[in-house]
Order: sequence, then structure tokens, then C-alpha cells
Amino acid sequence: MKNVVRAKDVAKEAGVTAATVSYVLNEKSTVTISEDTQKRVWKAVKKLGYVPNQAAKTLSSSRGTGLGKSNLIGVVIPQTEPGKKFMFSNPFYGEFLSALEYGARLEGFHLLVSGVNADQSYIEIAKNRSLDGIIILGMYPSDEIQEYKKSGIPSVMVDCYCDHDHYFHSVRTDDRYGGYLATEYLIKNGHDRIAFVSGEVKEIGVNYMRYLGYKDALEEYGIPFDEKLCIHGYISYEFGIKAAEQLSKNSMGVTAVFATADIVAVGMVKGFRKEKVRVPQDISIIGFDDIYDSIICDPSITTIRQNVEAKGAAVADLIVSAAQSIDYPKKEIIIPIEIIERESVRKL
Repeated sequence: MKNVVRAKDVAKEAGVTAATVSYVLNEKSTVTISEDTQKRVWKAVKKLGYVPNQAAKTLSSSRGTGLGKSNLIGVVIPQTEPGKKFMFSNPFYGEFLSALEYGARLEGFHLLVSGVNADQSYIEIAKNRSLDGIIILGMYPSDEIQEYKKSGIPSVMVDCYCDHDHYFHSVRTDDRYGGYLATEYLIKNGHDRIAFVSGEVKEIGVNYMRYLGYKDALEEYGIPFDEKLCIHGYISYEFGIKAAEQLSKNSMGVTAVFATADIVAVGMVKGFRKEKVRVPQDISIIGFDDIYDSIICDPSITTIRQNVEAKGAAVADLIVSAAQSIDYPKKEIIIPIEIIERESVRKL
């Protein structure tokens, strides 16, 4: 299979950034590019045989679906938690979409972001907009999966565990291992009454995988699992406050909390402070994601870092490659995780 030449390949050949290549090819009048740089870019374009995306779409009908004419990538965020207008109250999505949009834009694509209710189908929207590709975040098993397969539109699943036959491209974190790492870290710091605070735990979902990791660590270290220490709600700052207030009124001997998202952990710090419970002196907290809010929180949040920016960039690269070549081989990308130690965990 012939490799697709991308803008980043031209940038590497010319010794410039992908953004500079985009500016030169699109003749941006608002950006000043030296004549020498422009010559290097056009020389690289000619040498590599690069065809700017819009022209390639016009010249090629190899996909055979009649859909790839818009330079639009759809981003689907299923509304998995009832009553939520959208998920952008969680900064994770802003950081992820920022990196995704930038990577797609450099290749001449634009995003169409949509929330989809549980009883809605996205496929008709995708067909009507002639989308070149679809990115699906956090999807649970449903009949909708078969509709995506039938559509023939290149798709990338992000943080999904329902693609059992590996039909789609995939980018995710090892959430079960992340849940294990977070819980083990607390155990190694002397804690054995550890609360698990998360959004709704559905089978084959991110929260469920982190829940399994939590249980794995408890079992490995011989600590009995106690269902009463698991508090489920929704992923938000407000829920974090409520969960902290609940634990403050009935601590059940808890000395540490694993919150499955940093935004929940930040809310818990606020909730505990309202109840005169100090973090980490009275109770320790570890989060997950490493969003910016976890850094500026007081105390700053010890967390499991998944590189959200790298995840967004990886998804952009994957969907653009898939949109430009129907024969692009299926890929599963696992974003590495690590513990970031800050101020919210006390050693007993």
C-alpha cells in the first residue's frame, strides 16, 4: 500500500513546522512567511508529491462511499449521564478537543462536535453532513455500533471498550491498570480504608475498568473489599463536593479516596474544606487525568497522569490517516500513564 504523504512529512522535509506548511499552501495573507521558507516548502511538496487535502478529495473517489467531500470530522460525545447538557464542565474534554482540533486543522480538516442522547442516532447526521470520519468518545455497547460499521465512514473510538472484534481504530488509556496504580499508591502510603468515588459505573466502560483496578489492588494486598466505600454519581466538580460532604458525615474510617477523575477530586477538596476536614492531614485524595485544575488546586492533586494532549494528537493523526486512505491498517493506541506526586496524599 502506498504511504499517504501528509503535511507533517512536508514540514519535516522542509525543516519547518506543520503550521508553516499550512500557511504557505493556503496563502495566508495574515501571516508573513519569508520567501526562502516558502521556496523550501514548495520544493518539499514537489519532491514528496504531496497533494493538499481538498484537491485530493476532488481527484479521488477511491473510498467509494460518496461521503468524503466535506473536510469535516465528526466528534460524537454520547450523553451517558442523564440530565447533563454536555460534558464540557469536565476540563478533560477541553484539553482533549484542543489538541484534536489543532492536529486536524493542520491537515485541512475541521471538527463538528455533537452530543448525542441515548435514544438518538448519529449516523444520519454523519451522512447528511458527508463526514470524512467520525471520532466516538466513551461509547458503551449498543446497537449503534453496528450502524457505524454499516456506514463505511472511517471511525476512531476513544476510551471505548465495546469494540470486541477490533473493527474500529482505537485510542485509549489502560484504565484498569490506572485504577490499580492509584489504589496501590494509597496502600503503599499506609491507607487501607480507601473510598472509591466515580461517575456511573457501567460494565465495559472507563469507570468500570478503574473500579476493577481498584479491586485488583485491594485483593493483591489482602484488603477486604467493602461496597459501602464506593460512592457513584457523575463526573463533575459539584458531585465531588457532595461526595466529600457525604464522607464527612459518615467517614466509615476512610483515610483516603481514589477519585476516578481530577475534576471530582478538586470538588472533594472544596467539599472537605467546607466540612472542616483537611486534605491531606485528615484525609488523602488521588485523582486521575492530570488536568490543569489538579495543579492549581490547593492542595495540588496527586494523580494518575494520562497525557491528554498526546491522546488528542494521536486521535487526530489516526482519523486523518484513515480518512485519506480506506486501506489504512487498523490501529489500537494505548496512551501511557504514570503517577504524579503532589500534595494531596499523606503517608501514615
